[in-house]
Amino acid sequence: MSQKPVVLIAEELSPATVDALGPDFDIRHCNGADRGELLSAIKDADAILVRSATKVDAEAIAAAPKLRVVARAGVGLDNVDVSAATKAGVMVVNAPTSNIVTAAELACGLLIATARNIAPANSALKNGEWKRNKYTGVELAEKTLGVVGLGRIGALVAQRMSAFGMKIVAYDPYIQPARAAQMGVKILSLDELLEVSDFITVHLPKTPETLGLIGDEALHKVKPSVRIVNAARGGIVDEEALASALKEGRVAGAGLDVYAKEPCTDSPLFQFDNVVATPHLGASTDEAQEKAGIAVAKSVRLALAGELVPDAVNVQGGVIAEDVRPGLPLAEKLGRIFTALAGEVAARLDVEVRGEITQHDVKVLELSALKGVFEDVVAETVSYVNAPLFAQERGVEVRLTTSSESPDHRNMVTVRGTLTDGTEVSVSGTLAGPKNIQKIVAVGDEDVDLVLADHMAFLRYTDRPGVVGTVGRILGEAGVNIAGMQVARAAVGGEALVALTVDSCIPPAALAEIAEEIGATSARAVDLTD
Repeated sequence: MSQKPVVLIAEELSPATVDALGPDFDIRHCNGADRGELLSAIKDADAILVRSATKVDAEAIAAAPKLRVVARAGVGLDNVDVSAATKAGVMVVNAPTSNIVTAAELACGLLIATARNIAPANSALKNGEWKRNKYTGVELAEKTLGVVGLGRIGALVAQRMSAFGMKIVAYDPYIQPARAAQMGVKILSLDELLEVSDFITVHLPKTPETLGLIGDEALHKVKPSVRIVNAARGGIVDEEALASALKEGRVAGAGLDVYAKEPCTDSPLFQFDNVVATPHLGASTDEAQEKAGIAVAKSVRLALAGELVPDAVNVQGGVIAEDVRPGLPLAEKLGRIFTALAGEVAARLDVEVRGEITQHDVKVLELSALKGVFEDVVAETVSYVNAPLFAQERGVEVRLTTSSESPDHRNMVTVRGTLTDGTEVSVSGTLAGPKNIQKIVAVGDEDVDLVLADHMAFLRYTDRPGVVGTVGRILGEAGVNIAGMQVARAAVGGEALVALTVDSCIPPAALAEIAEEIGATSARAVDLTD
């Protein structure tokens, strides 16, 4: 039997997908559309890669006890039961950015095709009919394009169509007008957009709020010369209402790539010459398929290594800002150090983030710290998916607090926990200099300045002469070299802390001897190697 993790590819994917996975996996194939074949093959899988034909539902997930990640090489997740996966501790990933350029280009293509009657003119000519007068179109220049949804794809469409000399307006309640203005786009209410637009293109997610958004009421507010494009999700434009508007001359044309029910091969909209219809081709380019395959392959590699996967849909944190990303390993190591110092699972855990970094979403730093906290506590592999579940199972209350104020450091992360007896344990760290050197800057109330290392130790004792010499002697006798050491104390003769980094693991016997000879109230060794 192979010792490599099993990655099951259940549908035809770009050859680049396998190349991106690399040689570290046992790659197997099956026909995911064949239910029996899927359930048989998935039982040994650590990961499964699918497109849209394979249903990864609760039954399939239950049949796969080793499964750790479901990867959808595309954007939609209609064929994956995300809730069942999350309950099973299985990460679900997709490729959310793989088709944004492709989808934007198709929307632009549909818009141009509707303006110039390209599809019916092509069909007529191929049928031997030369009908120049019948298929007279309209120019795009100086026309108003209404973009409904100014997200990544909507913004790309706006950018591209502005090059045609179009005036761009948009409806999007989640974008600030100043941000839209930077793109040369004016934000309007939906009613205002409907009234002024010569062309309307839809780029919204399908939600209960957006379903039927462009319906009968909306289509009574548009110009009769308007042309409407929907290459986003079926159902956002009400197809029955659109057919009525086309029939009554209240809409001049439409370009459609998506439908309320798919596959769709019979629609009243198909009878109109002024409707350009394509069979959901938004992501159907070689480039998009290759991007999707490579993206999910990389996510699978990260997921099976227990690392953070930015494209995971059932993990809190979402897209990670570049300024936040270097803090992930720091937060995780602080979590591991906290567990070593605490010696138990805290009843309550606070992850505090301070400084300039808090202008970004730093929720992911909480996850990273939580992953570190449980790394040396549980036997299972700890990931960014199951770390919150471990906390929940153990009744650990977890809280993230942020503040832009950080008097001593540009940014600082603190992991602070309250133990069951009420004792508080904390450790703080920062990234120093242009190379983002990871440092510990505080342990409890004591300030330190120590570069993080693979092997560390923390000793608490009553301040008195000779302790440093004792520590050095015992470690020397054990063949352990000290790389760095700091002593911190609140007052002469009070409680003191020795924090040290060493070049190798401290044998438990040597640590116990040190604790006994210096009368340590706490002696903890930390091994941060994987």
